[in-house]
Amino acid sequence: MSNLLEVSGVSVTFDGYRAIRNLSFQIGTAELRAIIGPNGAGKTTFMDIVTGKTRPDEGRVIWGERSVNLLKMSEARIAQEGIGRKFQRPTVFEDQTVFANLLMALKNPRGSFRCLFYKSSRDDGARVEQLACEIGLEDALQRKSGELSHGQKQWLEIGMLLAQEPRLLLVDEPAAGMTLAEREHTTDLLKEAAKTRAVVVVEHDMEFVRRLACKVTVLHEGSVLAEGSLDHVTANPQVIEVYLGR
Repeated sequence: MSNLLEVSGVSVTFDGYRAIRNLSFQIGTAELRAIIGPNGAGKTTFMDIVTGKTRPDEGRVIWGERSVNLLKMSEARIAQEGIGRKFQRPTVFEDQTVFANLLMALKNPRGSFRCLFYKSSRDDGARVEQLACEIGLEDALQRKSGELSHGQKQWLEIGMLLAQEPRLLLVDEPAAGMTLAEREHTTDLLKEAAKTRAVVVVEHDMEFVRRLACKVTVLHEGSVLAEGSLDHVTANPQVIEVYLGR
């Protein structure tokens, strides 16, 4: 399987502090990956670099079949390339319905003005309903998003990202604040999404990571400490020392 994203030898320093040091990371075109590690390990900075929010001091970030260099692109251009990011706190339009939120996401080719002059077609309505089924909100399409539970808002935001058909989805701590049932549904949603695209999940919750049943990358002090199945990495003495033993 060819790699969709290849990060090699990336380092970044903020005010003398090395947040990322010689980090290398690869993910395939349809793969689910969890990233774990203690606070300050560089998980958020890693996502910032991939999405163009932070520029590294050295290293390469290569994307897609054409092996394009993401470091030469703006954040908006990187989003257009098909990299979607979901932050920890859901950002949905609370006074709009679930249907309207999904429709807006569908028709906004990542930041263009076209959505302002857009008239929705029957196809779009069908696509919105399909997305709502995928995320488990088919019965909530006419509800205002502000009325949804925390977990449902997270699903809606994942649906809004999926509407843009990203090839890589970066998801930050999706399990935080969810009920057990919501977390189980979130696991299913992410596993399903990873059948057709790359999905990277940054998570602290080990039980949630175990349920994802995917390859795990452990970051520590800005570089990869261990990689493999969850059982493999959690048996690693260094991982136990820096992360699990605390």
